[in-house]
Amino acid sequence: MDIYHGWFSLKPGVRDMDFVDAFTKYMDRLEAEGVIEGWRLMRKKLGLAPAHLGEFHFMIEVTDLTQLDSAFDWVATRAEPIESDHYAVNSLVQNIQFALYRDFPDPVREQGEERF
Repeated sequence: MDIYHGWFSLKPGVRDMDFVDAFTKYMDRLEAEGVIEGWRLMRKKLGLAPAHLGEFHFMIEVTDLTQLDSAFDWVATRAEPIESDHYAVNSLVQNIQFALYRDFPDPVREQGEERF
């Protein structure tokens, strides 16, 4: 499983639950279309995270990079219905940072012949 992460803050004046509604609609559509496997949205608790990571964190699970690429391709069309959902989320956030991680060890990993 590959996990696409994003850390961000809301733009000034954006109500947290308005963002949650927009994000949920967007992620639910991606999941219903089968271009993601699942997602989570989290909020910093007790201020316990580096300040540069922002107030919120999301994780999007995909089976592999092919599935993630399909999600990116669909959103990149900038066509309806996904464009409205993407805009509804993007227009509310700022200072976003992304990362891509994978489950480890990889399911194809063999041991004993590594050279490093």
